[in-house]
Amino acid sequence: MKINYVNPEHVHVLVDLPTNLCIEEAMHLLKGSSSHWINESNLAPGKFRWGRGYGVFSVSHSGVEEVAKYIANQEQHHRKKSFAEEFRLFVERYELKWHDD
Repeated sequence: MKINYVNPEHVHVLVDLPTNLCIEEAMHLLKGSSSHWINESNLAPGKFRWGRGYGVFSVSHSGVEEVAKYIANQEQHHRKKSFAEEFRLFVERYELKWHDD
């Protein structure tokens, strides 16, 4: 993990994914281990569970620094634009398909 940002409604993580680990396995490990740590540390009232699903985007090596800066500035960034608004614009801009399953 190169950098992360945790917000009550979403999380940003920049990961250098090993070639022997698929995205689904990486998300399972990330969500599972962090849920366990949050619950063991009593950081949330009741039992913490992640929401269903996730969004994953690749970035070239040349774009890593820019993405890291973007993640580092999330708190300031979301004072101007909500996560929901930004995500909707991102999906539209890059003509992505949304899957509810």
